[in-house]
Amino acid sequence: MKHSPRQIIDGFWSLLTGMRITLGQFFKPTVTVQYPHESLKMPTRFRGHIVFVRDPETGKSLCIACKACEKACPSDCIVVDGIKREGEKRKSVTDFKLDFTKCSLCGSCVEVCPTDALEFSRAYNLASVSKEQFHCIDLVKRLEQE
Repeated sequence: MKHSPRQIIDGFWSLLTGMRITLGQFFKPTVTVQYPHESLKMPTRFRGHIVFVRDPETGKSLCIACKACEKACPSDCIVVDGIKREGEKRKSVTDFKLDFTKCSLCGSCVEVCPTDALEFSRAYNLASVSKEQFHCIDLVKRLEQE
């Protein structure tokens, strides 16, 4: 297998270019984060899973179970149910299930909500050994537990 002098020069030039880039990166400060002990600062526009916004007066969700988020969701991953309780002016949400395995974090549900009852979570540490825990995230129960 015979190589032309031009191929040898091009190969050597490519090697020198790669070594120059490697040497330049070697002296720059590292950006490694020791994860469990340190964490990165999340950008302000980070989109985690959706969560309910609490009503500052009552502490309950602002959701009125209008199902606008369910209709706007392109992934069909939201199921909403609600009832009109006696003595209340509007419906209350009783069941809000999110299938996070299907969610594309597009934000359509947050944008379409007429009462601004939904927002993106700042939590980024959603981890599990099985995906079944993300199939049916109940936002009503999660709000009550907080």
